[in-house]
Amino acid sequence: MTLLSGKTLTLLLTSALFTLAGCGGSSSGSGDNTSGGGGTGTPQWVAGVFAPDSEFANRCVADPNGSELTEKLWLRSWSNDTYLWYDEIADVDPAPFSVLAYFDQLKTQELSPSGNTKDKFHFSMPTSEWDQLNQSGATVGYGAHFFIQQADGSQDRKITVTYVEPNSPASEMEVSRGYVVTEIDGVNVKDAADSASIAILNRGLFPETAGQQTRFTFQHLDKTTFTELTLTAQTIISTPVQNTTTIVTTTGKVGYLQFNAHIATAERGLFDAINTLSDAGVDDLVLDLRYNGGGLLAMAGQLGYMIAGSQATQGKIFERSTFNDKHPNTNPVTGEALTPMPFFSESLGFNATLLGAGRSLPSLNLSRLFVLTTANTCSASEALMNSLRGIDIEVIQIGDTTCGKPYGFYPTPNCGTTFFTVQFKGENNKGFGDYSDGFVPSTSPTLESEIPGCSLSDDFNHALGDTDERLLNAALYYRANGQCPITVSNMAKARPRSQVIDPGFVIEDSRKQNVLLNNRILTRGPQPSHQE
Repeated sequence: MTLLSGKTLTLLLTSALFTLAGCGGSSSGSGDNTSGGGGTGTPQWVAGVFAPDSEFANRCVADPNGSELTEKLWLRSWSNDTYLWYDEIADVDPAPFSVLAYFDQLKTQELSPSGNTKDKFHFSMPTSEWDQLNQSGATVGYGAHFFIQQADGSQDRKITVTYVEPNSPASEMEVSRGYVVTEIDGVNVKDAADSASIAILNRGLFPETAGQQTRFTFQHLDKTTFTELTLTAQTIISTPVQNTTTIVTTTGKVGYLQFNAHIATAERGLFDAINTLSDAGVDDLVLDLRYNGGGLLAMAGQLGYMIAGSQATQGKIFERSTFNDKHPNTNPVTGEALTPMPFFSESLGFNATLLGAGRSLPSLNLSRLFVLTTANTCSASEALMNSLRGIDIEVIQIGDTTCGKPYGFYPTPNCGTTFFTVQFKGENNKGFGDYSDGFVPSTSPTLESEIPGCSLSDDFNHALGDTDERLLNAALYYRANGQCPITVSNMAKARPRSQVIDPGFVIEDSRKQNVLLNNRILTRGPQPSHQE
């Protein structure tokens, strides 16, 4: 597997989105010019016959040699060639579907051994939106992030602010972590029970355009004070690395770092944060990944190096990717021989204006790591945990079971849309990657997906980084005592394997602007230089 080099990454991140689709992929079946093929004939769908996706790439509906059918046939052949579970896709006639609706069904319908949906990660978004999001973390919103507790018959619907981006409309209005949204544009959050009211809640929480004004009523932490505020949506540039601090204890210094997303702008933030903690001489690190759903996998490889250092990572792999059985030795996206991802010891220039490529990364040279997690800790964040364990760095998990995503993809554009389909599975230096139901903190782990630590629910009553905040406090207690604090009443409950909620009454962000919060992403290009 290959990633972008530091010297070419900035250019490729912008250009590859528009050029790769024209390169095509290998043929995964047989075809001709009239039966699912391109060339001079008329393309047709023939069940079980797959022409190379290169024959349909960039043959868009707006082009003289393109059509809606050629766009769908490209998706079909591309999926058949690169999708991890290609043999579980039902090969149905694309004619009745729109392009995006057809893509939605080009995935497995199977369930995991535990009964969960096997593929929960299949989606698409406009290429222009993906490019902006990947490079800057820019999304439309208010700067407030929300934890949404759905009403399911056993609990009421509840929306709580988890954290607020600095210099955003929410921060300027002094909205803070732990505030509960009780009303949105006059609709009561807890009691909304019709589709029109749910639509108002969704529209208010997840604005589509800058300038949208929404009236919120917030309940403060004291449970008795309520404030009504009108927030105006704007393009928010996220700050993925926050709250870097050193905590002085009787047994040494502990670094704390809140890391929210593996996006391009985070490289500089991590570089500066680890330098700060290194200069402070910290003996341990508490890495807060509770809201970090993933992003650029190479950045996780960089952070792994910055935590463990050169001696622990030398000669070890960060992650080995495996594709479907059509490609046991070759990357189907790049066409190159499969090579493991290393722990990167240099900057890769994800955002060259913030940090150019080729700079030596700082490291803390730690032998253990405390990680704070929730169900929103996903993908590249899980890869970091797994890969450090793969080189015998002790990982102690405090919080809730992670989301469970050992899978990833290469964002692939065609005709103005970038498609994300599961293409590979990641394994650490020891060959482990079976955590599709998440990493579980446990006081007595017996499975490889169970990690020593404490199962605790998130604490919205304290600021992130506050030593009295439940998860951070438990990490400090565990460090001092080698065991979890006695907080049985705050133990996190196991997540249900299935939960039936009327889809008409679900509060969710359907904009897909938060793609990086749920995925591990590889990009195309030459392998970065790696020096240990």
